[in-house]
Amino acid sequence: MRLAGAELEARARRVRLLALDVDGVLTAGCIRYSSAGEEMKRFSVLGGLGITLLRRAGIRAAVTTARRSAMVDRRVAELGIEHCLQGREDKFEALQELLGELGMDAAEVAYMGDDLPDLCAILRVGLGLTVANASSEVASRAPWQSRARGGEGAVREACEMILRARGEWETQLAAYLP
Repeated sequence: MRLAGAELEARARRVRLLALDVDGVLTAGCIRYSSAGEEMKRFSVLGGLGITLLRRAGIRAAVTTARRSAMVDRRVAELGIEHCLQGREDKFEALQELLGELGMDAAEVAYMGDDLPDLCAILRVGLGLTVANASSEVASRAPWQSRARGGEGAVREACEMILRARGEWETQLAAYLP
């Protein structure tokens, strides 16, 4: 069931935490290896600024991923993301543990994922999000889907949607206007 209008805005206004999958959401979902065997990922700067804008508006951010990567640690640190849950196959279980630590409810969370390991979290939080190129099972079930593909502005689009629903987009935009 896709959300739109008043219901989408109501859920977005409740968001206090944006949780994101990494591969396929913050990145295009490709894992590259150098000839020396080093893993490489490509992150979108659009998504990075979106996360920064959310954080400035008082919304926390977290990433959760089944893999472990030093590049994810680096990107999370660059963006000031407070919570990095790596090596977690069960994304919703990891999220529940984090919510317990933060004293938050799942209804206050937006979660963006792209594939089957993300589906439970997408369906059990207050605002489930996915990317334009999500797996068909996720795309057909997620309450909201970006127009942009993972790693190509999808996270930014979600951040802007949340900020607009909360009436905070113009405030964030004003910092960049003369």
